[in-house]
This record gives sequence, structure tokens and C-alpha cells, in this order.
Amino acid sequence: MLIPKLLWPLLVYEICSTTVEAIEAKINKFTRRWLGVPPGLTDVAMYCRKAMLRLPLKSILEEYKCGKARLLSMLEDSEDPVVKTVQPTIKTGRKWKVVEAAGEAKECLKIKEVVGQSQTDCQGLGSSTAKWWSKTEGKLKRDMVINEIRLSEEYRRIQKTVQQPQQGQWTNWDNALQKSLTWNEI
Repeated sequence: MLIPKLLWPLLVYEICSTTVEAIEAKINKFTRRWLGVPPGLTDVAMYCRKAMLRLPLKSILEEYKCGKARLLSMLEDSEDPVVKTVQPTIKTGRKWKVVEAAGEAKECLKIKEVVGQSQTDCQGLGSSTAKWWSKTEGKLKRDMVINEIRLSEEYRRIQKTVQQPQQGQWTNWDNALQKSLTWNEI
């Protein structure tokens, strides 16, 4: 409910990522109080998708980054010749730059294409429907870049978790069952 109303001004106006981090920290404070968890609980426990207990919360900073990447991709892939000739400048501050993040995501996707497709389940060879980077166009390519940015944010959270000895203990649990809570269960 809150995130779509908050994201629109963040995406339309030139707001730096540090401001978004401050907004998220303020919201996290109230969310922790509402959930009844200790104030020392990190944002990793609230937003991590690979945690043993997943909460139905979205990171405002992650959504901000994905929205800015989507905007950049739409401007670069525009049908309008005027928009195509002008290089888009999307200001996001000094800490995080959308052009660099989108470039890194595209490079990661190209590397995944070179490495090749790997089977993660028992369907057999050639049964996967994933499309490669060079064959994709338009919205599918944009979605792949956005998913890669989401994966990099998740990787950043996992790194933060491993660095924290007490709160990162769930990374060593092998036999624990993963549970994804819904809003009704909260």
C-alpha cells in the first residue's frame, strides 16, 4: 500500500539514493516497532528472500533502484528518434549510479550467456525456456536487467548477513524448513 505511493515521487523527481536510504531507515524503525522485534534486527532479516523466515516486506531502496533502471532502459529503448539520440541522464547521487548498475547487470547477463545454461532441476537437457541475452528485445531484456539488479541487492544482503556472527547464523542451518509468511499470518 505504502510503497507504490512512495515510489512514484522517488522515480519522477531527482532524489539521491542516500535520501532513499534515510527514508527506508525511518520506515524500518516503525516497522520493527510494529512487528515487535528488537531494534537491533537488521534489514537483512526483513527483506532477504533466501532467509529461513521470509517476511512479505519490500525494500524501498531496492524498488527505487529497480525503478530507476527501468526508467533508464525505457529511455534507451524508446521508439521516438529524439529520445533515442539524446543520452538519458538520470541523477541518483554519488553513492549509486543507475547507468553503472545497469551496465554491470548487462555484463553479468552477457557472462551468463557465455557460461551457458545450467539445469537446476531434473527436467532433462534443453527443457528450460530461458532466453539468452543476445536474442531478447524490449520488455524481456528490461526485465532481465531489473532481475539482475535485484539479485545484486540480494547478494549484498547475504554478504552483510555473513559478516554478522549472531544474526547470520541462519546461513549455517542445513535442515531448517523455509517459511514464507503472508500478511494474514502476521
